[in-house]
Amino acid sequence: MSGSVGAPRHEPVPIGQIAEPPFVRLPDPTTLFALRAHRFHSLATEHQLGPYLNFLGQLSGIQHNLQDGLPEPDMPADAVLVRAREHAMPPLDRTRFTADEAYDTTLARLFAQSKDMEMPDAARAALERAATASEGQRAAMASAVLSDRVPVEALADHIYVAAALQVHFARMAARLEPKKLVPVGDGACPCCGGPPVASLVVGWEGAHNTRYCVCSLCATSWNYVRIKCTLCGETGGIGYQHVEHDKQIRAETCDKCHGYVKIMQQVANPALDPVADDVASLALDLLVREGGYRRGAVNAFMLGY
Repeated sequence: MSGSVGAPRHEPVPIGQIAEPPFVRLPDPTTLFALRAHRFHSLATEHQLGPYLNFLGQLSGIQHNLQDGLPEPDMPADAVLVRAREHAMPPLDRTRFTADEAYDTTLARLFAQSKDMEMPDAARAALERAATASEGQRAAMASAVLSDRVPVEALADHIYVAAALQVHFARMAARLEPKKLVPVGDGACPCCGGPPVASLVVGWEGAHNTRYCVCSLCATSWNYVRIKCTLCGETGGIGYQHVEHDKQIRAETCDKCHGYVKIMQQVANPALDPVADDVASLALDLLVREGGYRRGAVNAFMLGY
């Protein structure tokens, strides 16, 4: 896919205009992964995780480039969409995922293009195992990613499958009608039912200084009130922690469920990416875990943490 990509900028906020923030903002796959790749590479400079961040930047670039000419994904029938809305269910139910031509092509292209990436020997061996897996093994890997049950001993192999699933589900989510989506529960994406990777306080026109959770799978953003646990919905016992000198990314902790999800001030820094900055702020995870809180967010590139 062509086009130059730089740091994102906020849309202007008309003075005096008060608008109701939209419930959802669907992803734009044509720019999503290119912007993420740019952010990964920017964060890699003088970072302790620099080599891994650059690796993920390359992988995000492949997620962007492989989309040219992909087949149209199989979308749910109208009756399924209506039923999902009526019963407050995600229309792209990830628990019922079945591969179609679009996904198979996405995965094949990702394997092929990833072979040209710079990576450690261990990562290349993981790529080879995933690329040569049988159809049944690939289906099992996709199921493990979508159910957040990836075996610890096979984390590296599943990264490539997870990257393909991100592209596929983002493309499907982008084809839904945002005004027909409804809340499906605390900590659940209204498109696919996935957990959040983080929440953002945004500077979008019509939603300035509003919080949105971002899906770890399809990248859909959904409006969520402030000072409320994104995991269990509790409004009491909410706390915030951050590493020294970085208040743009904080961990929102909950004393009821003892979980936490990061909240990022994108309104102050439009370049923040929920996936890339989540990985780069691993030090915050280590800090919060010392206090006995469990990580409630899911990030395919941080499996094992």
